[in-house]
Amino acid sequence: MSDVAVIFGGPSPEHDVSVLTGLQAARGLASGGRTPKALYWSKTGEWFEVDPALEAEAFLEGVPRGSSRLNLVAGAGGGFVEVGGRLGRSRAIELDAALVCCHGGPGEDGTLQAVLDLAGIAYSGPTVAGAALGMDKLAFGAVVDQAGLATLPRVALAAGSPAPEYEGPYIVKPRFGGSSIGIDVVQDFATAQARLSANPHLRFGAVLEPYRPDLFDLQIAVRTWPELSLSAIERPIRSTSTADILDYRDKYVAGEGMAGANRELPAVIPDSLASGLRQAATTISAVAGVRGVARIDFLSDGETFVVNEVNTIPGSLARYLWVEPPLPFARQLADLLEEARQRPTHGYSAAGADGTVLRSAGSIAGKLG
Repeated sequence: MSDVAVIFGGPSPEHDVSVLTGLQAARGLASGGRTPKALYWSKTGEWFEVDPALEAEAFLEGVPRGSSRLNLVAGAGGGFVEVGGRLGRSRAIELDAALVCCHGGPGEDGTLQAVLDLAGIAYSGPTVAGAALGMDKLAFGAVVDQAGLATLPRVALAAGSPAPEYEGPYIVKPRFGGSSIGIDVVQDFATAQARLSANPHLRFGAVLEPYRPDLFDLQIAVRTWPELSLSAIERPIRSTSTADILDYRDKYVAGEGMAGANRELPAVIPDSLASGLRQAATTISAVAGVRGVARIDFLSDGETFVVNEVNTIPGSLARYLWVEPPLPFARQLADLLEEARQRPTHGYSAAGADGTVLRSAGSIAGKLG
């Protein structure tokens, strides 16, 4: 029987959190009776098979001792290949399905998903298109706005950009990023533009939106297999009453990814607000092409809300949010793998490429003349 795998790590600012999620998932699968292959993507972009029973500290200095180097090969017959296996021969790892636990960067923006598609590996979580949309804050905001949901006005920020119609203070965010890393709160537009050269997380693009200190965070998870279902609504608690935003430390430094963060769960909010959030989450799942498990983040004043962003591979796979009714982690993981097998992410076809254009093309040299 082919193996299942957990894929984690990657050259991303969220590498360490991905290690935690991947190790949690490996243990969750083992508790359900199936020990997976643990495929670790290093900070430098190399692949290794590691012991799925390792603890987090084994990764403090990089690749754990005793790891086996792998190559990830795209194309027919590709996949994860052990380098210099038995008798010095390369050996492909046969996988039934892979659980993707990468956060941020190329593990969550569609890059890894595209390679897995080309290699013919069934995987959990977002498709290439869904991952790319979720990672692009500007595009996601536009899709949500077109769906008729309330959002804060969000514009692209670049050197020479005109000032927006709304006044500061502002939040400056990396356009392509999966967490609160690199986010700044600034008082005026000149400072926002100055951050473009000072903040390395903004070098590939930035967005600007108004800072609303009156709003607090509300989050809900969705999962799409065996049917669309919604978790309890969470109100994350910021580290201090004066914190500008729910930042990376609030989310992850407790040691278990999002599972260890301070929160109110279920959130104590009016029924009308809860109903609106659930309806919005259902709409976003459809228009953003959510697949697997995702966390949708909102901002609220206690009565109304605006959509903030979608996290297509959330920390700890949002396992802590499934409390009404409780969902065993092993069951959640099994469903993710079953969806990977039963709901393909792509369907490549060469239909229509029947040679007609080639036969009528004539001389290429003539077309260049």
